[in-house]
Amino acid sequence: MGVITMAKIIGTVTHYYDKLGVGIIKLKSPLKVGDTVKFSGHKTHFEQMVQEIQLMHKDVTAGKKSQEIGIKVTDKVRDGDKVELA
Repeated sequence: MGVITMAKIIGTVTHYYDKLGVGIIKLKSPLKVGDTVKFSGHKTHFEQMVQEIQLMHKDVTAGKKSQEIGIKVTDKVRDGDKVELA
């Protein structure tokens, strides 16, 4: 019998800048560069490694709970999409 693991939702997408390919995420838990995240929503389903994080237009190595951070995304994300650690 397999082990079932619960995905940990770490945030929600609040905005997407399509020209920049950047998603803004309101964090519920910490996130750091190098983490792999999964985006899921009505039309969104993909995973990617976090290559960089920006906070207030400055590069940072991690985001903390309750911060709104920006990350470059490999596909379109939508407001309300859930973000979880993969």
